[in-house]
Amino acid sequence: MRNNKLRTFLTGFAVAWGIFMLIILLGMARGVTNSFNSNRSSERSSRLNVYQGVTTEPFRGYKEGRMVQPNMDDISNLQHDLPGIVEDVASYKYLPSTTISSSKDYVSASPQGVFPAEKEMYDLTISHGRFINDADIRYNRKVMVLGKENAKLLFGSEDKAVGQRLSAMGLSWLVVGVHEHRWITDIYIPFTTAMSLAGTDGKVSNLQVKLKGLSTQEDADRAETAVRENLAKAHTYSPDDKNALHIYNRFSSYLKESTAFNILNMSVWIIGIFTLLSGIVGVSNIMFVSVRERTHEIGIRRAIGAKPSNILTQIVTESVAITTMFGYIGIVLGMAVMQIASNIIGENDVMKNPTISLSIAIEVTIVLIIAGALAGLFPAIKATKVKPVEALRDE
Repeated sequence: MRNNKLRTFLTGFAVAWGIFMLIILLGMARGVTNSFNSNRSSERSSRLNVYQGVTTEPFRGYKEGRMVQPNMDDISNLQHDLPGIVEDVASYKYLPSTTISSSKDYVSASPQGVFPAEKEMYDLTISHGRFINDADIRYNRKVMVLGKENAKLLFGSEDKAVGQRLSAMGLSWLVVGVHEHRWITDIYIPFTTAMSLAGTDGKVSNLQVKLKGLSTQEDADRAETAVRENLAKAHTYSPDDKNALHIYNRFSSYLKESTAFNILNMSVWIIGIFTLLSGIVGVSNIMFVSVRERTHEIGIRRAIGAKPSNILTQIVTESVAITTMFGYIGIVLGMAVMQIASNIIGENDVMKNPTISLSIAIEVTIVLIIAGALAGLFPAIKATKVKPVEALRDE
């Protein structure tokens, strides 16, 4: 390596470039995966969303074309009838835009009636006070949870909002909490209070059914079928009529997305390894040249008693040294670039923290060592077959 600096550098550069591109690709794939995982709430992925629909089949004397809309009775019935499948049922209700005012200022907003589960579903952080609780739902309390920006506008500071009163829809409301989120700024009130104000005869626009014990697609399909049959019985339509109530299975979508990201990661590894392969082939070719140049040396060593394993070890070690040394340069440069990219990108919904973890660095190191060993193996095998007499006679 010292005697052939230029040749070693050019050969090693190909290895460093291959590893550098592998690190960049892995970092980008990791960033996209991190963004997917951070935007996916475990609360949301295990839920069925049920929306109103229109029947397309006649059933028990009813004609097709009948509108079916979920109601508040479905919330309690699903929990009571399917205790082994359904963990919780929630819904939400948007009220019309209204003026919400304090003694200092006012805002125009559409309060959203929610259940306590809303906090976990959307990963809301409560910076002050609390969120809507079961007692608020049970007693139709007139309480509000404000977004951080609205709290600042109405009270001058978010830490002064909790315990204060607001006026909205002709009623006085108690502020019980302030939440913060990257993009959600909604104002929340208890779901039952919103339903009372809306006067919708118990009809809701959707149901959010949280399921238990989901791990496979079969579990998700079985739970969806049970929920569909229960709702079909309650609203008197055919269980096979999937247009009567539209059901969106979030867990099925999550499994498909997870499979897609696994394929993405596998594809990145394949592309990166093929990129690295061009450098490894270069190392192998150089080692063949090195074996040819050192035929005399190998012959002398064999003549004075060197075993084939000694020759094999020398050639493989040199190959691993070139590959590992320049490979580490590629790893360091790749990690530095991804760290800079992470600082520039920051909190992004498309890519988040595209840096390389220690586990991935170890995996790449193992790939380097194996690749270096393979690159030197065939030239080393050729070197062990050199006969001492012919090697000493070689010009």
